[in-house]
Amino acid sequence: QVQLVESGGGLVQAGGSLRLSCAASGRTFSSMGWFRQAPGKEHEFVAAIRTSGGSIFGAEYAEAVKGRFTISRDNAKNLVLLQMNSLKPEDTALYYCAAKFLSGGDYDPSFYDYWGRGTQVTVSS
Repeated sequence: QVQLVESGGGLVQAGGSLRLSCAASGRTFSSMGWFRQAPGKEHEFVAAIRTSGGSIFGAEYAEAVKGRFTISRDNAKNLVLLQMNSLKPEDTALYYCAAKFLSGGDYDPSFYDYWGRGTQVTVSS
């Protein structure tokens, strides 16, 4: 049974940092990503990371987080991490980990096969 479990969310002041973790069990995925959803808004792509043959193949970021967020993956532990620095109040959202088997469509939530339940990130001004 596939499970994605996020952790690491919390309340932080603007300019601060948080690190989110997603533990995947049950399968190994070619791509894993992070999305976020603020109240009243659609799922928004944050970052994705792809692996091939156990090596990191590439990463993608939303423009809004480039230079501030870094996605990484620990294949041995089947973890995907999201280091978030220089946080802004507009980063406040429920952050979801997602995973998919096929390549392509990193930005599109409909391409992802599995989702976690989310972890709340709140950035105060």
